Amino acid sequence: MNNNPSKEKIINQAIEFHLKGNIPEATKYYQHLISQGCNDHRVFSNYGAILQRLNKLEEAEISYRKAIEIKPDFQDALSNLGNILRDLGKLQEAEISTRKAIEIKPDFAMAHSNLGNILRDLGKLQEAEISYRKAIEIKPDFAMAHSNLGNILRDLGNLQEAEISYRKAIELNPNFALAHSNLGNILKYLGKLQEAEISYRKAIEVNPDFVMAHYNLGNILRDLGNLQEARLCSEKIMSMRSWSILGSYSFNREMKSD
Repeated sequence: MNNNPSKEKIINQAIEFHLKGNIPEATKYYQHLISQGCNDHRVFSNYGAILQRLNKLEEAEISYRKAIEIKPDFQDALSNLGNILRDLGKLQEAEISTRKAIEIKPDFAMAHSNLGNILRDLGKLQEAEISYRKAIEIKPDFAMAHSNLGNILRDLGNLQEAEISYRKAIELNPNFALAHSNLGNILKYLGKLQEAEISYRKAIEVNPDFVMAHYNLGNILRDLGNLQEARLCSEKIMSMRSWSILGSYSFNREMKSD
């Protein structure tokens, strides 16, 4: 770092490194600022985001809480803290933090969607549906919220509506591999096996390392009587994840079908 730069200049440099994806340099700057007693909410929130990305969840929680202590109405940190708490299994705390973010910024679409995730984990499916629909109302092109709504509708047994939600998510983001795979699941439940096959293949085209999509495709191919290609799916899974229970289980099922 330069000799005796102003604190604001160092913060701006850290943020610039962060935005450009230079995480090691951004981390070094944030850590320097924190060690020097910096009391800026941006530093702790951004450092929390890096720790979260590195899966250092407990440390990320501490950093986000410090950002909120400095700036109690910092809705982004409250929402991100909710995500961390959810990942740590602290669902009630996660709900409180996320609701606080929404209270501060009622049109915070991401926070409404995140709240839906938490409520789903808590088994509050109808409330989760309301949260996802609110996120979509605020941001109609929010592909993830449409996909999450599809998950809830599927869980509630509304398969046709779930199909519509997944298709909308894919319309908004054609490279949304998970939505393609989830759509395949719905189509399978609805007995549309050929369409399900197409969806799983699209998921794999977008993300060739998507193990579950390979597994689901193998099951569909087996159900359609294409045992040879189903076996290839199992072999592909096992080549990607040599320890994969899915691959060995699917392979054994295909062997028994011969």
